[in-house]
Amino acid sequence: MPRTADHDQRRAQIADAVTDLIASGGLAAVTVARTADRAGISVGLVQHYFPAKDDMLLHAFERVGAAVAARVADVIAGGVRHERSIADVLAAALAEYLPLDGRRRAEFRVTRTFAGRALENPRLAEVDARTAATTRAEIARAVTNGFECGEVDPAADPALAAARLAAATEGLATALYRDPGERDRALAVLRAEIDAVFTGECRQYTG
Repeated sequence: MPRTADHDQRRAQIADAVTDLIASGGLAAVTVARTADRAGISVGLVQHYFPAKDDMLLHAFERVGAAVAARVADVIAGGVRHERSIADVLAAALAEYLPLDGRRRAEFRVTRTFAGRALENPRLAEVDARTAATTRAEIARAVTNGFECGEVDPAADPALAAARLAAATEGLATALYRDPGERDRALAVLRAEIDAVFTGECRQYTG
């Protein structure tokens, strides 16, 4: 019997092929035949793992999400290791959601394509909503942590601040995808939004 690792590898190959096709030609470019050709496997094998186009899109979306989450985790670990403020770490973490380079532009196009498809598919819409809620919860956790180290006013509402920062990040990502030349402005706006929430000084690493 094929090993689980073999199945995971095949599914990853297909998801990466879908991501490449969406990045270069949008959802219309994603067909079973093109996906199989890009992944270097047979059409039958693609259909075995993903009977429907939305199944392929869902897995590509989940794979992109996992990649971003892994990078964010690295950013947070590095920030703690170098004793950076929560505001600085959050700025670097949210920047991972911005299409600042080729990889992140491809990821952004996959997430936007998925969100568009979710408008017509309740199953995809549920995943999209859950993913957005998870992101807001993670930002709210950062805000709550900011209370403890003096960076955030205790009167601030973590949920409201998280909604604000998530919306700002999403809007900036869209604007930056349209015009990559807006990189510096997008990062400056993101930092300004974070600084409007994290108004205090970090006391986390002081004796």
